[in-house]
Amino acid sequence: MEESIDLKDFMTHKVRGEDRYLTPLFAERINGKYILAAYQGNLSKYDILIKYRQLENGRWSNIRTPKHIHWAVDILIKMKQEPEKTKKFLDILINLWNTTKPIKSEEERITMLNIDTLLTSQKDKFSDLKDLNDKGEYSLNFLMLLARLLMLQEKTNYEQAFMFKNLLEQLQNCDTSIYQMVSTATHH
Repeated sequence: MEESIDLKDFMTHKVRGEDRYLTPLFAERINGKYILAAYQGNLSKYDILIKYRQLENGRWSNIRTPKHIHWAVDILIKMKQEPEKTKKFLDILINLWNTTKPIKSEEERITMLNIDTLLTSQKDKFSDLKDLNDKGEYSLNFLMLLARLLMLQEKTNYEQAFMFKNLLEQLQNCDTSIYQMVSTATHH
């Protein structure tokens, strides 16, 4: 994909089974390997849907919906190879979870769906963890941006939500069985 291509156009897609298209509210390229986008969702006025594309073998994938299980498995891989650094990254995510507020207005949504708010302002918190970029599938930038969007999505739709935080804590404690972690990550 050329640099001049508009990311919002590239991430616009037809809604399955309907005669309409979804155009992202936000789209950002991450590390040249991912494009992450947020769309208007249906669960609440400020609900967001999260989709991404991944560069694989020189081609961009179809638009995908990330699942908790995808990033959780990546964290487990990182944990096996760099446990202390991965736990620090999880600490950062848990602290962000604790301070994340739901989106309650269009102004808040515009402010929050901004690369500086979502990622750039957080980079100094994990700059010493760059070794984790070489472990697993996803870069820390991708994981941080995805996590921030998932936090916003979950808290906007249900302010007392806890599934995301529970999964972070289970991963951090490393005393969770694969079955328990997968059950949490897949809402079972």
